Amino acid sequence: MAFIPSYIPLYERGELQRRAEVLQSMLAPCKICPLNCRVDRLQNKIARCYTGFLPIVSAYTLHHGEEPLLSGWKGAGNIFFGNCNLRCVYCQNFLISQNWKVERANEVSIERLAEIMLELQSRGAHNIGFVSPTHVVPQIVQALVIATERGLSLPLIYNTNAYDSVEVLQLLDGIIDIYLPDLKYGDEEMGYRYSKVKNYPSVARAAIKEMHRQVGSNLVVGEDGLIKRGLIIRHLVLPNDIAGSESSLRWVRKELGPEVTLSIMSQYYPTHKALDIPLLNRKIRASEYERVLRLIEELGFSDGWVQSYASADYYRPEFNNRQEPFKP
Repeated sequence: MAFIPSYIPLYERGELQRRAEVLQSMLAPCKICPLNCRVDRLQNKIARCYTGFLPIVSAYTLHHGEEPLLSGWKGAGNIFFGNCNLRCVYCQNFLISQNWKVERANEVSIERLAEIMLELQSRGAHNIGFVSPTHVVPQIVQALVIATERGLSLPLIYNTNAYDSVEVLQLLDGIIDIYLPDLKYGDEEMGYRYSKVKNYPSVARAAIKEMHRQVGSNLVVGEDGLIKRGLIIRHLVLPNDIAGSESSLRWVRKELGPEVTLSIMSQYYPTHKALDIPLLNRKIRASEYERVLRLIEELGFSDGWVQSYASADYYRPEFNNRQEPFKP
């Protein structure tokens, strides 16, 4: 049987519209993410994410750089939202995430966001990927109501930095099919120093546990061989173990189990403010990456992907996620 995203039955019984209304009410004052800015975004007040009411869409495209079972042969239908609730000093997309004066020109209406979803579906996208969606969840769900009414039927991917509110994620239960969170840091100090947010490990771990509660460890793969539902945890290895890889991976093993799907990435390269930070102004070493891969084996993780170390030598997006499965 063909996969039917669970947001469709939610729409049919009016629950999707109800969730959209609840989420919109959380914009005034804003408590959509753990920053809890408490500004009235319904009145277009600008929050710490430099976003008011309307979402900012920096780009949308058929993207071939995600994990193989997400990109497939036609591409993931990614929508890249401007601005971010983190301020990562090494962000490879800083021109989108930390360039708000320019990005304000890319505001779109809720109606237009729905049209973008439908356009990507008409172009053959395997799914709709919301990239950096945390600060615009209410607007996404409002647009989803319109798009579903007009025939949207693709799985939805929530591609996030994981600095998400558990309360908001609970309202996404049954709406999002595939969660794709980063697990950036294992140490609170590193999260504050390099991404300018407090309590990153505890916030992200609570968020990922909620995602796991919703979709579990086992990926649902369709007849076309592509992922339709599930959780994939991404971890970017940073120089000098700034990411605290062992702490994060041991937490995943203990709290979620070895069956959870991982995506381990070697693609770090110094950019943005990291060029002037001694601990971050180089690529990772092969020995640093191998240490993480040995830990994965030691902890008994059984499913996922690892980037080849060589992919760290390529900065163009089409080379970034050259990944290989690590099924034993």
